[in-house]
Amino acid sequence: MSDARLLAAEAVESHVRVFFEGHSVEVVDYDLGPERRQVAPDLRILVVGPGPRSDTWAYVTAGCWAAMEKDGHGLEFVMTTHVRDQRFIELMAMIAYYHCGGHQLDLEHSMPIGDPWVPGSTCDHLLISLPYLHGPDLEHCAVPGGHARFVWTLPVTTAEIEFRRRHGHEALEQLFDEAEIIPTDPFRASVA
Repeated sequence: MSDARLLAAEAVESHVRVFFEGHSVEVVDYDLGPERRQVAPDLRILVVGPGPRSDTWAYVTAGCWAAMEKDGHGLEFVMTTHVRDQRFIELMAMIAYYHCGGHQLDLEHSMPIGDPWVPGSTCDHLLISLPYLHGPDLEHCAVPGGHARFVWTLPVTTAEIEFRRRHGHEALEQLFDEAEIIPTDPFRASVA
């Protein structure tokens, strides 16, 4: 790992630990495999347990910024869930690979998961959104030579993605607000 990438990864991890003070934070060095590792060579997944800030689990990438930054700016991803599960670590690695492997996710983008978020869930896509559950204090992170922005990977249904394509991102988010969805509920009803 180059010094710059190491410092960036350390800054991201430190930011997460400060934001989630009082929570357990486990660092998982997820191996994407020899072919894929080149795409996000320094990827780690931070697994944040429930604590004083939130009673949910958070899974956070560290290493996407270092792999993809442009002019000092780049993204890291956060997913919020109801339980700790290896599945979510694997999903975060998949998101990192998808992003760093040429798809360059950004706000209001989406990606198919290929399977239900969890068995039995109708959520089979991820919507890239602002980290509403955590707010701007998590969203913005200074790193040496730039700024990392944490974005939320919200599990959504195919019908919700189709609605967004027809009516726009804001209209979908308004439906989420009106329905008062619990975004960590894998079995929530589709709003579209």
